[in-house]
Amino acid sequence: MVNGFSDAFLLEAERHAAWGAAQLETLTAFLPEGPWTADLPSCVYRQGGLELRVAVLGTYDMDEQSWMWGWANPGLRGTEVVALTGAIEGYGRAHGITEFTEEALDLSGFADPRHAAEMLAFAGMGVAEAPGYIGVPAGPGTQVYFLPDDPQVPRAALDPVALPRTLITGAGLIGRSARHVVTGYFDHHGVPRREDGDRITADLPDGSPAEIDFDSAGRISGIRLTAG
Repeated sequence: MVNGFSDAFLLEAERHAAWGAAQLETLTAFLPEGPWTADLPSCVYRQGGLELRVAVLGTYDMDEQSWMWGWANPGLRGTEVVALTGAIEGYGRAHGITEFTEEALDLSGFADPRHAAEMLAFAGMGVAEAPGYIGVPAGPGTQVYFLPDDPQVPRAALDPVALPRTLITGAGLIGRSARHVVTGYFDHHGVPRREDGDRITADLPDGSPAEIDFDSAGRISGIRLTAG
């Protein structure tokens, strides 16, 4: 895989864009400042006095400009600390997304290999339904990514007031399919929705409807909320 991600991967990443961006904000606000340590056999990550259960999502080699999934790491394969990320490979096989099934990915052909690694981490987080990911330096040329697997980490709630900003922000992250952004966001929150042509209507938790319209180019053209 050189010069870009597959359409299947990009559309999958798009499904998690709005939800994932909001969830990463929540995780960042939750994590305290401070140095980090990890005990991989115990699945424990520590930072600034906080202790979390985690899984190893993957590693990015800055010199080789390559990504390796945690489930494929020879030193971790089959251990508890990569059990969660093994589900990402299974999802990739079930849905024909090769980026999730290749043990290591060469990112040197990307204009920004580091950004490509972040995209893999972001999409992996979404598939695993983890409440964010944590990327930290593990050496002079290696970045390791963890998935929190701990109920202590708060989940970003669906906020009707912030909904327009959340969806517009998510739609701008990848720019492939705004419809996937919207449907994916509501699916993550378990919100019933229905599609009628260029409109998606969702029944928000407070009982009020949200209507999202799309223009002929597939972009979000309007978001209407009705007070419950």
